[in-house]
Amino acid sequence: MTPSFDGAVAFAQDLIRIPSLPGEEEELVRRVVAEMEALGYDDVWTDELGNVVGVVRGGSGASVMLSAHLDMVAAGDHDEWEYPPFDGVIADGHLHGRGAMDIKGPLALQTHVGAAMKGIAAGDVIVAHPVYEERGGWGMDHLTRPDGGLRPAAVIIGESTNGDVAIGHRGRAEIEITVRGVAGHASAPERARNALDALPAILAGVDDLARRQERDSVLGPASVVATGVDATPASLNVVPDRATVTLDWRILPTDTEETLLARVRRAVQPKLDAAGDWGTAECRLATERQRAYTGAAEERSILSPGFLMDPAHPVVQAAAQAVGTRSARGVAGPARVRPWTFATDGGWTCGVRGIPTIGFAPGLERHAHTNTERLNLDDARWAYGRYLELVPAVQEAAGR
Repeated sequence: MTPSFDGAVAFAQDLIRIPSLPGEEEELVRRVVAEMEALGYDDVWTDELGNVVGVVRGGSGASVMLSAHLDMVAAGDHDEWEYPPFDGVIADGHLHGRGAMDIKGPLALQTHVGAAMKGIAAGDVIVAHPVYEERGGWGMDHLTRPDGGLRPAAVIIGESTNGDVAIGHRGRAEIEITVRGVAGHASAPERARNALDALPAILAGVDDLARRQERDSVLGPASVVATGVDATPASLNVVPDRATVTLDWRILPTDTEETLLARVRRAVQPKLDAAGDWGTAECRLATERQRAYTGAAEERSILSPGFLMDPAHPVVQAAAQAVGTRSARGVAGPARVRPWTFATDGGWTCGVRGIPTIGFAPGLERHAHTNTERLNLDDARWAYGRYLELVPAVQEAAGR
């Protein structure tokens, strides 16, 4: 099979037709592996978690990794979509469906671009598509682990940028605040202490915390908001003795688990103390038991790291020049350089592992995780052509 834009679009349609929630990517992985093998990749394999890696061998120059995650978010009510979410419909100049721009469309482009680099690339081109990005990035954390993981000289993340070059984003942490009361039968509430009565104090503390968020000159301010309440026992005829408030915190690259939890305690505990004898609130980073389709399982913190590249970094500068700004006359001047609004696997490759990382792909961020998800095919064709210039430029810059 010869790599091409049209071939990438057909491949993207196939990918959209295969649902792939986190932990359920196996069928999609088989399709991606088959495409890489048909395209003539020199090496193709999957690892313990089911991440897909394909390598096109180049010369002795710097290696570059292209990456787009395999998993997707749920489609919700199919009747709310203009086009069926898993049909891969092409209409009105767009590819429609769940994953069209987040991220199966860009994944297909990267896979064909990698194959197109055969015989051209100065160094190896690694195309690595990980699992579990949508739930904290377990796949990329594993792919780039210090002991035996991939270590490219630079990474290009295929999350949509509308043709700009992305250089970072805020991270995300899920924090749980738990307070305890005394359970009792709902018919005699005076014999119990309802843990839900502590919620006004907790929420007042969260509100104070939200008003005191730090700001980065490029990424903007961090933000935190309460997004869930859980009470146990769950029976509705029982006064609950435990209430947990969950926070969604969009964090800056300098934030750590320890500093985040300390700030929550400082904001919430005085409010609780003023509201009565509730004791010390339990504050922790939320975790979940994640299970890959391969059977591998691990208790994982729900934390996606942030990162920020220096706009003057040689890889960023080379990427901006190679991509350029789209105009009616072709490419005019360097591309716009900016952060993403959402988190990506770049938080692992750059924020944690320190590998120079940028993002480039077609698609509008506002369509991500919505029932209007779509990818403009004219923009995708343009981006495919720019990728053919971007990969060699990043390799050269990373090798300096």
